[in-house]
Amino acid sequence: MATDVGRLTRVQGLTRRYGERLILDHLDLEIAPGEFVALLGRSGSGKSTLLRALAGLDDDVAGDGLVEVPAQVSVVFQDARLLPWQRVLDNVVLGLDGGERRGRESLAEVGLGGRERAWPSELSGGEQQRVALARSLVREPRLLLADEPFGALDALTRIKMHGLLRRLVERHRPAVLLVTHDVDEAIALADRVLVLDSGRIAAERRLGPGSTDIRTDLLLALGVTGEGA
Repeated sequence: MATDVGRLTRVQGLTRRYGERLILDHLDLEIAPGEFVALLGRSGSGKSTLLRALAGLDDDVAGDGLVEVPAQVSVVFQDARLLPWQRVLDNVVLGLDGGERRGRESLAEVGLGGRERAWPSELSGGEQQRVALARSLVREPRLLLADEPFGALDALTRIKMHGLLRRLVERHRPAVLLVTHDVDEAIALADRVLVLDSGRIAAERRLGPGSTDIRTDLLLALGVTGEGA
């Protein structure tokens, strides 16, 4: 269900099972327009399941199952998911009528101006993710869903991509839900960090001036104690 222009992204009572296993347990969530939210959780905690529900990619949700999102939603996955038989620009504007100029501008924004005619196989992993970001943002989404988009990149490339994503979000101002396993990544990028556990939001921390011990708090919420915290 799409929200009106001024409405929040909102989830109420969202439940998802895989067989007998309960993944999401009457989960509630709100995201404000322009807010950057990071979602942490152990493997199998339901992070990607929630993201797919918001993206409209999972119809098997139950409970009250209220899911309100903007009409304009884009998704970035860990795998760039570029079509290998399409050149870079064609991947960016796929399904976008008359979007070649916007596609070129979007590629320039991610540092790939001049690579429009390249094939995906000619790009590095980091460059492919830049194309995926360009493809998502060229449509000017009000909600950007990112499922571990930098998880497969090396450490240095990840740092560069963090900076790029921050700049793009500041410029385009979508609301963002970032799924990640990386506590430091969540702290570096988000306004608010959530921890998903047992199908519900188990912890919430807001980032900003005066925030202290956020990393330790989040690691404890994830069950990491002692030297690991």
